Amino acid sequence: MIIRKGTPDDMSSVLDLIKELAIFEKEPDAVVVTVEDLVRDGFSENPLFHCFVAEIASTIIGIALYYYRYSTWKGKTIHLEDLIVRENQRGTGAGFALYKEIIRQGKHDNVRRIEWAVLDWNTPAITFYRKTGAKVLEDWRVAQMDENGIEAFLSQNK
Repeated sequence: MIIRKGTPDDMSSVLDLIKELAIFEKEPDAVVVTVEDLVRDGFSENPLFHCFVAEIASTIIGIALYYYRYSTWKGKTIHLEDLIVRENQRGTGAGFALYKEIIRQGKHDNVRRIEWAVLDWNTPAITFYRKTGAKVLEDWRVAQMDENGIEAFLSQNK
């Protein structure tokens, strides 16, 4: 298995994994991002994200997609958006290897925190994260506003 930085040519496989994750998370129709979006947003002069891929025999079996954030309390942080391993490749160590690479990247970049979200029903992931020393915060809630919410808010608050 090879863990390496993703390239524009990898984005089709990355999108396939994103769609597989959406199915796992019970949101099969939620993915609207395209390969073109991923190439543009991840490989422009100021990329919006970075990713590592796990590859076996020239086939991408997993990804870790991340980006930088800024905390008013901590300064520079990494947000791990998604860590995905193909269902038929789970148990191969790919997830751990990608997770380890993200933590190495955080250390290399001198970030003060690496953060991510995990669904409350994904107990295998929660157990794994806790075993590695991560804190799974019970008292915070994720807030989001989708495109419809943005439009509705702005139309009501001109």
